[in-house]
Amino acid sequence: MNKAKSEQGDFRRDVSVFRNWITADGSAGPTGVSGFKAEKYRYHLYVSLACPWAHRTLIFRVLKQLEDYIDITVVDYLLLKKGWQMTDSLYGFNYLSELYSKSDSNYQGRYTVPILWDKQTQKIVSNESADIIRMFNTAFNQLTNNLDDYYPKHLQCEINKINTRVYKDINDGVYRSGFATTQKAYESATLYLFDALSWVETILSERRYLTGNTITEADWRLFATLIRFDAVYHYHFKCNKQKLADYPAIIDYVRELYQVKGVAETVDMKHIKNHYYMSHLDINPTGIVPLGPELNFMQPYGRTLTM
Repeated sequence: MNKAKSEQGDFRRDVSVFRNWITADGSAGPTGVSGFKAEKYRYHLYVSLACPWAHRTLIFRVLKQLEDYIDITVVDYLLLKKGWQMTDSLYGFNYLSELYSKSDSNYQGRYTVPILWDKQTQKIVSNESADIIRMFNTAFNQLTNNLDDYYPKHLQCEINKINTRVYKDINDGVYRSGFATTQKAYESATLYLFDALSWVETILSERRYLTGNTITEADWRLFATLIRFDAVYHYHFKCNKQKLADYPAIIDYVRELYQVKGVAETVDMKHIKNHYYMSHLDINPTGIVPLGPELNFMQPYGRTLTM
């Protein structure tokens, strides 16, 4: 995880540096350079099962039936001073930092997941999860014949608007609570977080999903944070005003998304808990991983709301 703090003690996330795009014909995307054509076996995805940003990409890899097109490396759950450790099948690297150096020997930034890697050019295509899921959404359609669209044109403005608040106050909000080093910074982030959760609860009390009766990118971006909330953020990051169970619409929504075909297999709660509680020793100095809470996302859900 990126960890940077201001003088006021609030957590500030670094900006992703590698912003190229895979496209159907290899033309340039919204950012970066051209030359990354959608091809089978060409690309490799490096992820952590603990990281919600990487989790998004795993979910889209499943939803868009890209398992046979893009292989993966899962880094170890423990993140210490040397960065993400891994058993790398491509180059035999032991640390993710080595992959960054191979792509750009002058790179001086942080070594984050996910990484979408091009085996042909031996370069990082992207380390921005928001871009990667949009590539997965459309770039390989002509190869897979999977035309499911999680960023449909008629909903893009609404999705973007929802993403903006969800990112700031929930996705990043839990980190701004957990990594705050002053009481003021912590309380500010936490109040924004729970105000945003109440806003989501209101939406989901009226709609089945965030934009209506269709699952979109906005739902999966939120889901990756919510699925970790009670097990990690509530305790470890002190986001403890309420639990997901205190939000009837939200908990039902999380159960429904979890039960979408293939999604449950992308959630490894042991890996998630081990990472947070054992890696963030400044927050949890003993490194002890709690046994609870007991979570069952396979419980029946009753969501039938439409717009």
